[in-house]
Amino acid sequence: MALIEAQVRTDVKNSNVQQIRKNGYIPAVIYGKNVNNKVISVDAAHFLQAIRTAGRTNILIIRVAGEEHPVIVREIQKDPIRSEIIHLDFQEVDGTKEIEAEVNVQLVGEAAGVKDGGVLQQSLHRLSIRALPTNIPSSIDIDITHLQVGQVITVQDIQTEGKYEINHEPTEVIASVLPPKQEEEIHSGEEQEAGRPESEEGRETTAP
Repeated sequence: MALIEAQVRTDVKNSNVQQIRKNGYIPAVIYGKNVNNKVISVDAAHFLQAIRTAGRTNILIIRVAGEEHPVIVREIQKDPIRSEIIHLDFQEVDGTKEIEAEVNVQLVGEAAGVKDGGVLQQSLHRLSIRALPTNIPSSIDIDITHLQVGQVITVQDIQTEGKYEINHEPTEVIASVLPPKQEEEIHSGEEQEAGRPESEEGRETTAP
């Protein structure tokens, strides 16, 4: 498990929070059923490295004031303009009790139907699951190489191996391959037939 060093924050004023970010730290909080909320700050570089190594859904260890807390990342708040992380919520977990988490869905491979001209459509990009903290996968990988045009993959097709439960309807569609679009040729214009006038006018002659 990745270890992240943290510091206790006693001053929660906005001015102090801004200074924390300038110093390369991220304001954060640890909460849980059996722990009082702890207002902390974590080193931004160390946190990003831990996420790259362990994944967002895996357990992290936060050490603050000499105590170690097993946590998962519950929420990451980002600046809407600069996309920088501005706050973190950590939930302390009990390894013996199940919790709910959202996990990314990764489609693996190229669908056979796409090779035939079909269009791949992914309807669900994240799944809500319930599992022991140690059984939460970093992502749910689904092999789509066999998927033909007109076929779908639903929640009930996922092999959980008994490690977690999925909080979605079994028939909910995750991915499908749509038929290729057929373009219709539209012809415009009218054909006109050449014809003779309906009546002909002649010159009247008088016999001598």
